[in-house]
Amino acid sequence: MLKYDLHTHTNCSKCSNMGPEVLLKTAKKKGLDGIAVTDHGSVEGALKVRKLNKDKNFEIIVGTEISTTSGDVLAYYLKKPIKSIDFFGLVDEVKKQNGLIVIPHPFRTSTNPYHKFKLPFEKIKNKIDAIECFNARMLFPENNKKANEVADKLGLAKTAGSDAHFKFEVGTAYTIFEGNLRTAIKKRKTKIYGTTMLGSYGGVLSFLRKRIL
Repeated sequence: MLKYDLHTHTNCSKCSNMGPEVLLKTAKKKGLDGIAVTDHGSVEGALKVRKLNKDKNFEIIVGTEISTTSGDVLAYYLKKPIKSIDFFGLVDEVKKQNGLIVIPHPFRTSTNPYHKFKLPFEKIKNKIDAIECFNARMLFPENNKKANEVADKLGLAKTAGSDAHFKFEVGTAYTIFEGNLRTAIKKRKTKIYGTTMLGSYGGVLSFLRKRIL
């Protein structure tokens, strides 16, 4: 079984202080087999981490987190940056790159309008590959629970990620699967695990970093 944290940030995201090398070393130290690096609106951090990685048995997924007009979206296996902030435009761009689309923290309680996804999942289930059903930064357990319920109802794959912006958060949520992640998601053969114990602390630090530094 392989263990991936599918939602991490480097300091290429303004709200993170984690350098690419720190993220890579920490992920390996935590016993992960791979990570998706998903900086806000950028693939720069992911490309830096991938360049630093010399371990062929540790996968770096080049990704990004885009704040679309419908809410945040994670895109994986990218070859170049995403330009569109329209959800459907983003879908077209990602699919042209043969990437994967995951909706993160869709029911997150937050003052940030992008954190909560606005489109009905029933209408877009054929446009996405998975829902992030465990995000370690959730303040309320029901936020992750509701995402799980929607994924079960619609037969969508589930992913988990720490949403790490700081070293101590890496690996606090992760996705377990066998073989190839892309195949596991397509066949809905992923399992999710994690804890939200450190999430509120990380969220406060990100809030302060983004607004003060």
